[in-house]
Amino acid sequence: MKNIFGVLLLSMVQPIVAQTKLEKAITNLENNYEQEKVYVLTDKSQYAAGDKIWFKSFVFDGYNRSALSTTLFVELYSSDKKLIAWKTVLLTNGEGSGDFQLKEDLPEQVYFVRAYTPYMTNFNEDFQIVKTIPVYNPNSPESLIISKSSDWSAKAFPEGGTFVNGTPTKFAVRLSSGTSLPENWTGKVIDAQNPNVPLTTFKSFDKNVASFTITPASGKKYQAIIQDNTGKSKTIDLPQVADSGLHLEVNSAKDGIKYTLKGVNLKQQLQNYKIVGTINNHLAYRANIKQLTNEASSLIPIKISNGANGVLQLAIFDDQDNLVAQRLCFIRPNDLKLEKAEIIGQSIKQTPRSFNSIDLSPESYFKHYTVLVSENDGSNKPEEENLLSSLWLTGDFTTKIDSPAQYFSKTANSEALDALLISENWKRFDWNSLLSGSVPTIKTKSPKFLSYRVKPVKNNALIINSSVVLLLKAGKSEPVISPFQTDQSGYVYLNNLSNDEPVNVSLFANSGNEKESNAENLFVTVEPLVNPTEFTGNFPPTQYKLVKNTGNKTLPPTISRAIITQKNTKKIEGVEVQEIKEVELTGKKKDPKEELDKQLSTGMFSSQNSTIFDFVNEDQHAEGFTNIFDWLQGRAAGLTFQRNNSGINIPYIRGQQAKLYLDEILTDPTMIATLPVNNIAMVKIIKGGGLVGDAVAIYTMRGDLKSKVKKNDAPKNNSSVIKGYDKPSEFLVEMLDEDAKIENDTRETLYWNPNLFDSDYVPPRIKFFNNDSAKQYKVLIISFDDDDNLLYQNEIFK
Repeated sequence: MKNIFGVLLLSMVQPIVAQTKLEKAITNLENNYEQEKVYVLTDKSQYAAGDKIWFKSFVFDGYNRSALSTTLFVELYSSDKKLIAWKTVLLTNGEGSGDFQLKEDLPEQVYFVRAYTPYMTNFNEDFQIVKTIPVYNPNSPESLIISKSSDWSAKAFPEGGTFVNGTPTKFAVRLSSGTSLPENWTGKVIDAQNPNVPLTTFKSFDKNVASFTITPASGKKYQAIIQDNTGKSKTIDLPQVADSGLHLEVNSAKDGIKYTLKGVNLKQQLQNYKIVGTINNHLAYRANIKQLTNEASSLIPIKISNGANGVLQLAIFDDQDNLVAQRLCFIRPNDLKLEKAEIIGQSIKQTPRSFNSIDLSPESYFKHYTVLVSENDGSNKPEEENLLSSLWLTGDFTTKIDSPAQYFSKTANSEALDALLISENWKRFDWNSLLSGSVPTIKTKSPKFLSYRVKPVKNNALIINSSVVLLLKAGKSEPVISPFQTDQSGYVYLNNLSNDEPVNVSLFANSGNEKESNAENLFVTVEPLVNPTEFTGNFPPTQYKLVKNTGNKTLPPTISRAIITQKNTKKIEGVEVQEIKEVELTGKKKDPKEELDKQLSTGMFSSQNSTIFDFVNEDQHAEGFTNIFDWLQGRAAGLTFQRNNSGINIPYIRGQQAKLYLDEILTDPTMIATLPVNNIAMVKIIKGGGLVGDAVAIYTMRGDLKSKVKKNDAPKNNSSVIKGYDKPSEFLVEMLDEDAKIENDTRETLYWNPNLFDSDYVPPRIKFFNNDSAKQYKVLIISFDDDDNLLYQNEIFK
């Protein structure tokens, strides 16, 4: 058919003397609708209480890694919207990683991980990712089960949004459910006045969608009758047939996207109609119809997306710039632009606890890799969601899609994906709002890293419009002394900090007067300016429900294995503790530490499985530490720390939060964190022994006791702590030796590395030890090159 279109514009509209309403809308879109989306990869799909959740986050601006944001908030919620934990993640080239340590007493239920950047809070909260995380606990009185009910609803969507008399029209039928969808379903279309004669029939492509085509007649009422595999049936009405209007038909092929327009009973036919194509809220294609005609077609070349995959939104406007039809379609659905890792060597074994390795090429354009290796159980269960489905589909749509990863698998059905997109609307912007001149309110800019407002106080008064000196010290690094000028409100601002360990901020009102710098009349507070926001929405419905236990509790096999793995970890830590204890007892005659313990602690706090730190008889080198929790990190086997929302380290023993005692009185972390280290006489770590269970007991100075910690090393009022980004834990690749006495190694996650990279042309190596049962391995490799080309490989290695 003859093409009668105006000039094709790629990526921009040619300048003209005066902008039309549509051209102003396009300019509005280009200038005001930059938006981000997030994908969170976790090492497993379900967890046992006491497990650690390893996660890697990818933030995209459209289909490229985002350069807008450097900060991501990742939060863990219970099903009743209680915030369990949260992490502030540093983003580098749109990527960041972290972990959550689940408590052993965490109730069995569905938990949710929410992830968003500060900039994303300017837009609809529905576009923030909320990931479902089922957590099992053998000691919980309730059990998670998969709901067997499938109460579903259905809708029918005409292609382009119009249903015009005498025009063959393709429909997508879409099922939705708060729990689960039927495995398969069929349907038929009828004329309501003659219901016994089907006009056409259809069968579901998958759980989500089906499609059919009919030619409507004016005045007729059409219905679709849908029946699932269990016999449940529902009838839905098709839209009313219009006597006039525009029909849009779209077909995606390897060489581009072909669209056809047909007008029915239009006064000016299609003359001066405009076709606008957008990708990621940016103009990618525009054409004008210049002649009188009722039918026209054209091919949009794939160069509009530089050959990349993604969703194209076609919108058709009449001669008055009114939106009359729109359609979503996927670019090159049968030709996904994905790279594979170049493997130059591998050593894969099936023997228990054997060493395995996979070497990647150092010559590749891809330099940084996200790698996850898990045992493959042989079930060949397909992924429900993955990076591809988030990048190309669910990251931009808020409706629930069952198993979206299927649309980008090796066996994907492009017809199913097309039907799914017919049933969807692009909600990141609205053409009618754009045409009216509306713009989103941007309250939160994209901050560069983290910023803080410092409030210096002297003699209980703000120091306004004055010079002050701040000393900044992070960890073991050398302190930095910098002069600042307070503003008229008495504040100093620290901007663009990317520290991943706490920074101590000390105030000096006069850098040339040492007495002034040590005076007790100075006080400083630090307020973060980049903060998480409250979640006001609702969590997505899930297929799980909680039921009361009526007998012996049955756990999923993967959860039973996870619990064994946790017990193995405790055994390993127990070996380390015993070795430490043996060293303490060797060659001991009269130990001053033991005498101090007898002097300060009572029988209730006596335990054979404890670690004692003596601050009276030994120099513990605690100078420079703001509180005892910071000093304790890494000093006792089985003792770990997690930071709370106030930036205070909270002690955990073997994954469970420890009780805190100050002079054998139960207390809270804030009280301990503000206690000067030079006031401490002894710290006792008690692991599951005595009458108090897992506990950290702090004993203060009394009588004639004197601390080895110098007084001028103790924190003062003129100091405050900046928490900074949460530093990811290290996933340890260890071989279980005979001394560990582990009978059955049941680890599911064998290797986790969110940032495997090569340096100086040394081949990046994936290395892991087998568990006792794995015969084949699921290996996931993700990477991006400098041009944001995507490497995605998810294969089974044997």
